[in-house]
Amino acid sequence: MNRYPLWKYIVILAALVVGSLYTLPNFFGESPAVQISAAKSIFIVDSAVLSKVQDALGKASLSPSSTSLDVGRSLKVGFDRTEDQLRAKELIQKAINTDLEHPSYIVALNLIPRSPTWLSNLHADPMYLGLDLRGGVHFMLQVDMLAALTKRADSLAGDIRIQLREKNIRHSGISRDGQAIDIIFKDKDTLDLAAGLIKDQFAELQTSVASQNGELKLHAILLPQSAKKIQEQALKQNITTLHNRINELGVSEPVIQQQGVDRIVVQLPGVQDTAKAKDILGRTATLEVRLVDESAEARSAELSNGLVPFGSERFSDRSGQAVVVKKQVLLTGENLTDAQPGFDNQTQEAAVHLTLDAKGARIFRDVTRENVGKRMAILLFEKGKGEVVTAPVIRSEIGGGRVQISGHMNTVEANDTALLLRAGSLAAPMEIIEERTIGPSLGAENIAKGFDSVTWGFVAVAGFMCLYYMLFGVFSSIALAVNLLLLVAILSMLQATLTLPGMAAMALVLGMAIDANVLINERVREELRNGAAPQTAITNGYERAWSTILDSNVTTLIAGLALLAFGSGPVRGFAVVHCLGIMTSMFSAVFFSRGLVNLWYGHVQRLQKVSIGTVWRPSSTQTNNSTDLK
Repeated sequence: MNRYPLWKYIVILAALVVGSLYTLPNFFGESPAVQISAAKSIFIVDSAVLSKVQDALGKASLSPSSTSLDVGRSLKVGFDRTEDQLRAKELIQKAINTDLEHPSYIVALNLIPRSPTWLSNLHADPMYLGLDLRGGVHFMLQVDMLAALTKRADSLAGDIRIQLREKNIRHSGISRDGQAIDIIFKDKDTLDLAAGLIKDQFAELQTSVASQNGELKLHAILLPQSAKKIQEQALKQNITTLHNRINELGVSEPVIQQQGVDRIVVQLPGVQDTAKAKDILGRTATLEVRLVDESAEARSAELSNGLVPFGSERFSDRSGQAVVVKKQVLLTGENLTDAQPGFDNQTQEAAVHLTLDAKGARIFRDVTRENVGKRMAILLFEKGKGEVVTAPVIRSEIGGGRVQISGHMNTVEANDTALLLRAGSLAAPMEIIEERTIGPSLGAENIAKGFDSVTWGFVAVAGFMCLYYMLFGVFSSIALAVNLLLLVAILSMLQATLTLPGMAAMALVLGMAIDANVLINERVREELRNGAAPQTAITNGYERAWSTILDSNVTTLIAGLALLAFGSGPVRGFAVVHCLGIMTSMFSAVFFSRGLVNLWYGHVQRLQKVSIGTVWRPSSTQTNNSTDLK
């Protein structure tokens, strides 16, 4: 009656073994380290880089505690002390980067686990700890507000040019000087028409009239309140874009907030690949589509590196060849709705497939229709430096809003480019002006208090259960320990980030988990009070308590899922541990604890008594019955 089949014990044993393996790495701690990764795919992290690092550290008498080389991806050098880590970073930076303005390799601070190699080979890694427990990486980024205003002025100049063409208002040229837009006209009537158009459709600009070499110049500049609004929107868009980029990186519970009028603070708790995070955050990839200048002067400038014609700019493609393109921007990354890495159907080279919004698709269709036979350049701007990704000849009109960019890029570059473009273009370039790793010492007190709260909470609950329910209380306490073991193991397997609210949820889970065992034990007592045999009482107690346990846990799980769906930051950290704890408690409190009971009592053919504490009977004649006591 109360015997588990062999397969159930195998499941329990497997859960205990897996839980123990994936919980074990959390006891080894972490060591400070320096991580080196390639800034671009043309550079490789290999044994030569390792040799340079070892030579630089050897000259400074620094001995790393560990060295881990993942060829082609990264090199991690661990140290025993944070002071050695900080000193080593400066030495390594100078040793492997000859040009610090344009570094070949990214050198970043990191923390690496001290887990044994055999555990790492099983992919058993410690769970991440939040910024309030483990520390993490802190960045402060400076937003280039001047570039945001210049970019907006460029966009307005293009829109004005289109509107003047549609209204058939002739002009002698449009130029931009900083945040000002100058339009030249031959007569005052045409200028008045243009001024009226700008006043009606471009309310953020204020205009004035001046004379220049016998011609009339309409001078348009952003209003102060419009400039302030553009700066505020640029900051908000950059914050949103950073959220998207960090989500693409899979970082849990980031803190991204505004500081002052032009700075953004980014905190990445529990981040593992800090070098990759620094690279992605520091890059300012924006896409622009322009026409290539086909004039003879432009061709000469490309070949001889001479003067560029007025209204054009010189950029380099990926092979280093100069390409002269017109300054007028036809499309930007703001017109993108999606960007995915892939391959060119004809050449099988790595490519990025772009999807444009309705406005972008219409503009792209019109441009390709009107410029068949001409070259169109697709430029990618990173950290203010533009590069021509590809400059193909327009063979025919391209509609549908789907565009492909390729040009001697590998799969890694295609993935990174698609990630940056998909996450959204930055409204203005940003520069990392402060970077620091927050070490575990700042959260040591929180970790100690959180650990103590969970430990003493467990001891108090287990002590009460053992005193009140005797041997069944011991079973319940063991099941509670298994619940905690499985919860930590799952958090480690999922690489979830544990924060201080998460530790509070863990303490709460202990109380909720033992509630199921209390229900089971009381049901068994009730059956014994009603005169049932001990084996029957155990069976009925578990079966009749199950529906109540399921109902209570499901309703609590719904509340936890609501917190997970609609909460943010610390609330989500609490909700993750809360939801996982409910699921592990149902396994440990019902499935595992009954396995223990069946293992202890199931083999007894004629069970006379069970150790479940005093069973108070309603009848006074039965109060001295000792068959249910031990």
